[in-house]
Amino acid sequence: MPDDAQLNIPPGWDALLQSDRSGVWHPYTTVPPQSPQLLVVSANGVTIHLADGKTLIDGMASWWCAIHGYNHPVLNQAVVKQLASTAHVMFGGLTHEPAIQLAERLLAITPAGLGVVFFCDSGSVSVEVAIKMAIQYQAAQGSPSRQKFVALRGGYHGDTFGAMALCDPVTGMHHHFKHVVAKHYFAERPAIRFGGEWLDSDVDSIGDLLDRHSDEIAAVVLEPIVQGAGGMWFYHPEYLRSVRALCDAHGVLLIADEIATGFGRSGKLFACEHADVTPDILCLGKALTGGYMTLAATLATDEVANAISGAGPLMHGPTFMANPLACAVANASIDLLLSSNWSARVAAIESQLNKELEACRGSDKVEDVRVLGAIGVVELKAPIDLRTATAQFVHRGVWVRPFGRLVYVMPPYVIGHDDLSRVTGAVVEVVS
Repeated sequence: MPDDAQLNIPPGWDALLQSDRSGVWHPYTTVPPQSPQLLVVSANGVTIHLADGKTLIDGMASWWCAIHGYNHPVLNQAVVKQLASTAHVMFGGLTHEPAIQLAERLLAITPAGLGVVFFCDSGSVSVEVAIKMAIQYQAAQGSPSRQKFVALRGGYHGDTFGAMALCDPVTGMHHHFKHVVAKHYFAERPAIRFGGEWLDSDVDSIGDLLDRHSDEIAAVVLEPIVQGAGGMWFYHPEYLRSVRALCDAHGVLLIADEIATGFGRSGKLFACEHADVTPDILCLGKALTGGYMTLAATLATDEVANAISGAGPLMHGPTFMANPLACAVANASIDLLLSSNWSARVAAIESQLNKELEACRGSDKVEDVRVLGAIGVVELKAPIDLRTATAQFVHRGVWVRPFGRLVYVMPPYVIGHDDLSRVTGAVVEVVS
């Protein structure tokens, strides 16, 4: 355990927490928060150091973005180097090398056929931009009435208003706004799991919606292969291939939300690769900068970009769009990922998760256990108490944050065998 000087523990850290409790509004909670917040003083590798002296192995990669772990020297240096040049400059009428290089990198590694990159502030905003792109595209194609979308039950696409409208309207977290958000069409969740036996009937629900309402629909929006915060469900790649064909047949765009799955999390660099599908619009975020800065991107085919541009500009322009610091560290993160044996690392994590989470199946509290890439999920039969479960995980020296009926892990790719065993062991103990 490093000493206090190395950890830079602030004096009066307990007073800081009191101030936090009264004056800071944390995500998905009340003021004051329903659960105590833990004061972090440093993080290195896969370990988070707390002010009270505890250390936690991070099983969440900070909401799935810190794929290289914390305080990585290569990413640190990228930020320092860029900081000496330009921390920020507006992107309207100006451009800069880090953004140009990042666009080149993204177009080189994402599914073939994507041609342009629009940089955004966050994953939710990338979805908002995709929505605007689809509506403007359809208008430019002579179909201005196509302003609705088809999304999937069990899906999650973000917390801003356009993105909320695409989240599951029943099981999602945004029921407070159900009378305010736009109304779209929802197809049944893909029923056939990843690795299961495919049946063509799994696309009947979405096919029926497109048959009946394609004159209103601008695009289908889905999370390819992995439904994330809406249920952590892994579905058959043939579903994605079939939806691509249905979209083409009905003149509807396909928007792939790879904010959570991009950059290797599902075992492929991008989840669309499981089905060898290229969407018309692709949303990226989270791991884009390796967890260092907020940055997202919405990629589109040349066909989409040219159609919109032929009728006028795309009407969106975030203040911090293509922030140079964020673009510089994103370039470094992508290079670091591609120069590593990331695929073997993710495969090793998948194998270990499969082996060590299997013990959860023996509990009468467990509904299902599923693993794909560097994602491990234990689905319970009843909702878990977040406060109690989090405290139990912290007591065991790991950071895992369940939600609903799901206890899941998405560790950094650099996690070692022993550290991952501590995480999975804690999951087994807490679940049981």
